[in-house]
Amino acid sequence: MPILYDSEQRVFHLQTPKTSYIIQLIQDGVPVHAYWGRKVADAPWPGLLDYQERSSFSPNPYPDDRSISFDTLPQEYPAYGAGDFRHPAYQAQLADGSTITELVYASHRIVAGKPALEGLPSTYVENEAEAETLELTLRDEKAGLQAVLSYTVFEGHDAIARSVKFVNASDEQIRLLRALSASVDFRRDRFELLQLSGAWARERDVYRRRLTPGMASVESRRGSSSHQQNPYIALLSPGAGEDHGDAYGFSLVYSGSFVAQAEVDQFKTTRVSMGINPFDFNWLLEAGESFQTPELVMVYSGEGIGEMSRIYHRLYRTRLCRGEFRDQTRPVLVNNWEATYFQFNADKIEQIAKTGSELGIELFVLDDGWFGRRDSDNCSLGDWKVDFNKLPDGLPDLVNRVNRLDMQFGLWFEPEMVSPDSELYRAHPDWCLHVDGRRRTEARSQLILDLSRTDVCDYIIESVSGILRSAPITYVKWDMNRNMSEIGSALLPPERQRETAHRYMLGLYRVLETITSSFPHVLFESCSGGGGRFDPGMLHYMPQTWTSDNSDAISRLRIQYGTSLVYPISTMGAHVTAVPNHQVHRFTSLETRGSVAMSGNFGYELDLTKMSDEEKDEVKRQVALYKEIRHLVQFGTFYRLRSPFEGNDTAWMMVAEDGSEAFAVYVQVLAEPNAPFDWVQFKGLDPAAKYKLVGSDAVYVGDQLMYAGLPVPRLQGDYQSHIWRFVRA
Repeated sequence: MPILYDSEQRVFHLQTPKTSYIIQLIQDGVPVHAYWGRKVADAPWPGLLDYQERSSFSPNPYPDDRSISFDTLPQEYPAYGAGDFRHPAYQAQLADGSTITELVYASHRIVAGKPALEGLPSTYVENEAEAETLELTLRDEKAGLQAVLSYTVFEGHDAIARSVKFVNASDEQIRLLRALSASVDFRRDRFELLQLSGAWARERDVYRRRLTPGMASVESRRGSSSHQQNPYIALLSPGAGEDHGDAYGFSLVYSGSFVAQAEVDQFKTTRVSMGINPFDFNWLLEAGESFQTPELVMVYSGEGIGEMSRIYHRLYRTRLCRGEFRDQTRPVLVNNWEATYFQFNADKIEQIAKTGSELGIELFVLDDGWFGRRDSDNCSLGDWKVDFNKLPDGLPDLVNRVNRLDMQFGLWFEPEMVSPDSELYRAHPDWCLHVDGRRRTEARSQLILDLSRTDVCDYIIESVSGILRSAPITYVKWDMNRNMSEIGSALLPPERQRETAHRYMLGLYRVLETITSSFPHVLFESCSGGGGRFDPGMLHYMPQTWTSDNSDAISRLRIQYGTSLVYPISTMGAHVTAVPNHQVHRFTSLETRGSVAMSGNFGYELDLTKMSDEEKDEVKRQVALYKEIRHLVQFGTFYRLRSPFEGNDTAWMMVAEDGSEAFAVYVQVLAEPNAPFDWVQFKGLDPAAKYKLVGSDAVYVGDQLMYAGLPVPRLQGDYQSHIWRFVRA
């Protein structure tokens, strides 16, 4: 069984295929964290915890045992105020104004499967045999506060999903000031912190730093998971690499403001905690009410960063993403945004779609500008009605024209926003996030609709659904192009205003659940100025995300590499765009642009009608190749071979689960004079199998390809690429 309980020693032993996680109850039921790492045998646990008396500055809660101090104890879900001076996992304010609570063991149950989280996205199972869940109920009798700590261990994944449900079991109000999803105390501080940070058009750069005494924090206060920080961190053993060393991953299934913290204390132990950012947050619990935290997915790998990534990839692709498209290959698309921006009509769209069809492209996506009076980005958001000046015969006519070309049709929306210059805003100026008497700060000439309100959510559901019912639309790009300011709601009372941002997320999740369930045959792609909301919460509803507004092939080496640390390749949108690139104005070859974009959900975002015959032939070749290998890209096992953060080149590969075939890409950034000879060593192949190099007569044994490798061709010029395809001979 994945979860065992030793009632004599009061030890919970949670087991995944390769890992163990151990909790022990001490004294009057204080849950302490004893171990997380490589799988260990279930046996008596002598010396599981080490107790030592420290100085009087580490106070003792139990006078008869001065070896115990909350200041030194590795706790499972710590509070502040009763002797633990490190940052807490939660904090509650009681009716008397105090913030002192002590949660201790009340009961537990072990259930088959994995219960869903009310109102929140989460990983899931398709049958109860896939997982077991421990629900550990803690209670503060004096306060009447109860916390149910949930731990799910998966039969086929080395991952543990954690969350907490708070219940006010008292007769008075309790205010949650801090409610993180999980906390883990490590015995040592010898770690490097890995984080994914950046900015718009420069998302998810990889940063590593050695932990030192004090706090290392990664957070968003923007109302979304953000371009600047991703809701993911990892602790690595010193020098851990792709294929060796310990890696502990923490990934939050949430799309709003978050915090991830690693604190090294005076005794050189490390506390990691993660969840909703307590900054500008609290939640009022009336008697009998409950509050559910988002889910934190924790992964341990003793085989380096690469294996940690592959654990996340398998779990998120198959048990976080949902719907018909989870297991379907995704279509090759062309999007008109960088081809036309707002300046288009039905004939121009049909011309691009016709050319795309001739080149083998399967889906046309009409981006921003098809509704209201949307000739620029300063109006009409919220008015989801077709602009008949551009599309005089309406959306159904345009969709039919594209469908007659044997192409599917997709559409762009930005449903969470409203333009001050719109019919919607003029009718409902109180529907946006705002605080009375304060400015309404605009970004991109738009405000944010208040999704904490049921009436606003219902309007979005009705208006988007109406458009999707009006024509055979098979794809939606769901955009969100600004962060929150003046976070307030006209409907919430003063004591609940700091709940607005989280209530927004709950409203958004309800909207997404309703729309995606109502239109299961539509492939939804999330977007937030590209990668500003690339997080597990959104992937629960939409199985892919526009990775970045920066589509430059060389920039994408870093962006897609960093994203792959936690997110499956099947979740990444990647397109070929025009040169000079519209974000960084770089010139790269069409071949290299294609090689990089093919390592994701492939498409084009340029005016195909303006391409030369030679360029069209190259596009046709790329599309045909992608159709042959997209099952590897979207469902294969991903291996990073070389990092763009460490050298002048990058390489990666995808391998079929049975090892029968593989696709690898190498990109050279800058050419070097008289460069040394170089070999690429591949990964993930069957070492005893023979592999044919597609396009040649050469046959290699898997161990030769992995341990000796193949020489890198002599590439001429900057920004060049090369691909290899192998099939089992």
